[in-house]
Amino acid sequence: MQLQFKEFTTSAVFKIENETLLEQFIQPKQTELYTFIWTKTRPVEVVIDSVPVIVEPNSILALTPIQYLQIIQPSEVVIYQFNREFYCIKDHDHEVSCVGILFFGNSNIPIIHLDEVEQRKFELLHEVFIDELHTKDNIQAEMLRMLMARFIIKSTRLLKAKDGLTETAKSSKVDLLRSFNFLVEQHFKREHSVAFYAEQLFKSPKTLSNNFAKLNRSPLQIIHERIILEAKRLLIYTDKTAKEIAYEVGFEDASHLSRLFKKHTSQSPSDFKKQLKPIA
Repeated sequence: MQLQFKEFTTSAVFKIENETLLEQFIQPKQTELYTFIWTKTRPVEVVIDSVPVIVEPNSILALTPIQYLQIIQPSEVVIYQFNREFYCIKDHDHEVSCVGILFFGNSNIPIIHLDEVEQRKFELLHEVFIDELHTKDNIQAEMLRMLMARFIIKSTRLLKAKDGLTETAKSSKVDLLRSFNFLVEQHFKREHSVAFYAEQLFKSPKTLSNNFAKLNRSPLQIIHERIILEAKRLLIYTDKTAKEIAYEVGFEDASHLSRLFKKHTSQSPSDFKKQLKPIA
């Protein structure tokens, strides 16, 4: 099954596919599109940014275009993919409130489990998607974008509940967390201090730390974890040297990244690279 919508005036792409799409990820590669993988009756075994993950049945996995995906054990799935021209996550965040949680959050691999009630809701939404993809008229694009907005909103709500973020959508704490996570995503390669992000958010570093206390993570820890994630991606999936990677993530002196990397992984970047198994 492959159903696709293309808008040539904007280069927008939206498509729904099944497990045959996963064949192209037998070798690890970036998804290049915003991607939802919805598992059905059996689990799917994947590797995401070198992290092995088993996505249990009746779950939705959300991936950004920059994440590396490898399929180890495929199964029956429904896959939704779209590019930023179809639905710009940042521009539409005031509608769906997903930036910093569902996408570019402090949890790098968001997985949402659907109970029976939610399964029925998503199945109904899927049927409407299919119907709309077969309806060729001048409002098809807008209808598909509205449906994707609904899909994202529902997924984000469930992920918030799972992570204990039960405040309302306008909660200052949740909004602060989302804004911080997205700012880190935009600036982590050059800005490593909490003070920078606090200034961007018109908060003091202490206020940020107090708001993040319930997550058992400090703002500095989130910044460092994002740097380490990027360094690992580059070490695993590129031929760049540790020195080149250090420069790419904002360290003039490679020893600074080495110390941070070793603190988080107990290995230097060079040792981490040496012990990598060849990617099948």
